[in-house]
Amino acid sequence: MAKKEHLNIVFIGHVDAGKSTTVGRILYESGKIPEQTIKKLKEEAEKLGKATFEFAFVMDRLKEERERGVTIDVAHQDFETDKYFFTIIDAPGHRDFVKNMITGASQADAAVLVVSGKDGVQPQTKEHAFLAKVLGINQLIVLISKMDAINYDEKRYNEVKEEVTNLLKSIGYDVSKIPIIPASSYFGDNLVKKSDKTPWYNGPTLFEALDKLVVPPKPVDKPLRIPIQDVYNVTGHGLVAVGKVETGKLRKGEKVVIMPLNKTAEVKKIETHHQEIEEALPGDNIGFNIKGVEKKEVRRGYVAGAVDNPPKVAEEFTAQIVVINHPTAISVGYTPVFHIATSQFPAQIVEIVDKKDRKTGQSLGKVDFLKTGDIGVVRIKPLKNVVVEKFQDTPALGRFAVRDMGQTVAAGVVLEVKEKK
Repeated sequence: MAKKEHLNIVFIGHVDAGKSTTVGRILYESGKIPEQTIKKLKEEAEKLGKATFEFAFVMDRLKEERERGVTIDVAHQDFETDKYFFTIIDAPGHRDFVKNMITGASQADAAVLVVSGKDGVQPQTKEHAFLAKVLGINQLIVLISKMDAINYDEKRYNEVKEEVTNLLKSIGYDVSKIPIIPASSYFGDNLVKKSDKTPWYNGPTLFEALDKLVVPPKPVDKPLRIPIQDVYNVTGHGLVAVGKVETGKLRKGEKVVIMPLNKTAEVKKIETHHQEIEEALPGDNIGFNIKGVEKKEVRRGYVAGAVDNPPKVAEEFTAQIVVINHPTAISVGYTPVFHIATSQFPAQIVEIVDKKDRKTGQSLGKVDFLKTGDIGVVRIKPLKNVVVEKFQDTPALGRFAVRDMGQTVAAGVVLEVKEKK
């Protein structure tokens, strides 16, 4: 049997929209979780007065297992449809979800936006949808969840569908290509099998929609870049770094340079989903054993790259940003936290080079501040050593979100990088 092609997917949406239940149910329906486990979790959920939470508990239980550090496959779960092998990036339901959502979205090929049929579009629905677009996720599937809570009502489905459609249009998605699926994750309606409770709906199930996604091209001819997500000391294996190969390829036995640490390490072994492989390609989530550096030196946010073409450490960079949500305005001297791939770092806006007309994209010249809704070109100085590359060269290392006051205030893409010597 030919090996199925692989896609990374992230589940996004408002906190109570049912992401965890959806993911738990998918893993159960695709045979990843045994019946007796679900039965046990159901009893647990009822004891805790949280009936219907058993599928969500699946994710929590996996999280605890992960925290005990038994496996290299840290924050990922996988499942298969008829056509593809999927990795779910960063299981949902995490306290610090937006931070993880940014890391997850920067690694994902597609997103499932979960919107509650009961509550409709919520503030986080907007924030997540916007981030998905800015972080370069062009393939989207919408799941209108909790249909059981609204008696599978077609009228309510159409209202929420319209809300979501308007939101996605305003962000710049082509909604004609986005399936909007009525579902009950708790009962499994329209996830894997068509539901008889929504006879009025004739679109695809979630699994059918997933099989219509497209695998992005693999930039193997570009220099190697692997943003590091986690580092572990694994008994019997030594130091293991975990991350997704963004560009280039990694072969067992090769040397990589880790930036901004500026040290080389030898790759002893590469694993993906508990299987050892000789070579990793773009899109692969891997754990790789490295020799020549110590755990205390390497951290999340660093980037492993080609020795003859190391990842660039930025003295400063120029970017086009869009202000999503700022209570006042962004001006020179503003120092929020930037998130690029797996790294987060404070950086200062040193110049607002240009403001763009939102409708035409035309240049409006230099300004003193940018407020919510504005698009501008800014010069940014990181306050610590960090890898930043042009969006054109390495998309994952060239798009970012800006966080402040517990929310995403802006997002953007990197146009130029002035390298640190």
